[in-house]
Amino acid sequence: MGASREHERAGGREHERAEGDERVPGDERAVDDPRCVSLLTDYGLVDGFVAACHGVLLRLAPAVPIIDVTHLVPRGDIRRGATVLASTVAHLPRGVHVAVVDPGVGTARRALALRTPAGFLVGPDNGLLVPAAEVLGGVLEAVALTVPADVPATFHGRDVFAPAAAALVAGRPLRALGPVVDPESLVTLPRLVARVAPAGPDGAARLESDVLCVDGFGNVALAAPADLLAELGLRPGDRSRLTALRGTGPASGGASAAPAARPATDSAAGPPVVAVEAIAVEVAVGVTFGSVEPGELVLYADSDGHAALATRDGDAARALGLGPGDRVVITPA
Repeated sequence: MGASREHERAGGREHERAEGDERVPGDERAVDDPRCVSLLTDYGLVDGFVAACHGVLLRLAPAVPIIDVTHLVPRGDIRRGATVLASTVAHLPRGVHVAVVDPGVGTARRALALRTPAGFLVGPDNGLLVPAAEVLGGVLEAVALTVPADVPATFHGRDVFAPAAAALVAGRPLRALGPVVDPESLVTLPRLVARVAPAGPDGAARLESDVLCVDGFGNVALAAPADLLAELGLRPGDRSRLTALRGTGPASGGASAAPAARPATDSAAGPPVVAVEAIAVEVAVGVTFGSVEPGELVLYADSDGHAALATRDGDAARALGLGPGDRVVITPA
């Protein structure tokens, strides 16, 4: 949009620019009018934290629609928050997406606002935002939000991120919110293993993958993209053998202090998993939950394009004892 425009749309209505909201020469708008603000946090629903963030947004940008993605991310689970955000943002209206899973709030970690071809992202610099930014086309520009000296150290969701989101919805240029930072300097999460390994002494290739996340139904999403199943020679109707290594893997950690190379899955060597127990089961390869009988396991491609495990009418994570940070090995049966 042109810098000479006098009004910016927010939430479907015209809003005059706030007093003192000058255009920054050369600044490009991230989106063709942000249409909403989305919120994802680990705040839970017991306290008033979410309501406070809503209140700030509605005081500063009264017309903005607010979409609550979830506020039930496990406390401090950056990986889970990043996974949910990345799987959701492409289906939301063009807007400003605020994510707060922030164990390092009030420390030296940066507060960020990112510009992508399809929206803004606002939140802490701890790896939470980068996967979603990649889904939205990559980071075009990033700024470190200026945090006022009198802001409490423990509630940046209300006092830093919500005001920044409201400012972007109202048409304030990104670079007016803080100094530009190099997108390559953004913190990323440790890479997950997802690879098809060459045939071993038994002559069989194998898929090795870390567990990405477990959803509320107990379905286990793997870091491996589903097309690796076909590379392994597995198709719906086949049988596979699954070895679940239940231990502590790289996915159980937080953000990497140093930027990790992209993509976020590692097709080469990955960090070792210290397995405390291994179980082996045979699993049908299917298309959906109904591809197997009740109580049976199925290996399938989930709606986000990951290889995944489910138990029809049951809980695969519980049945296999798997969680984020564990690793699985899959071979044709």
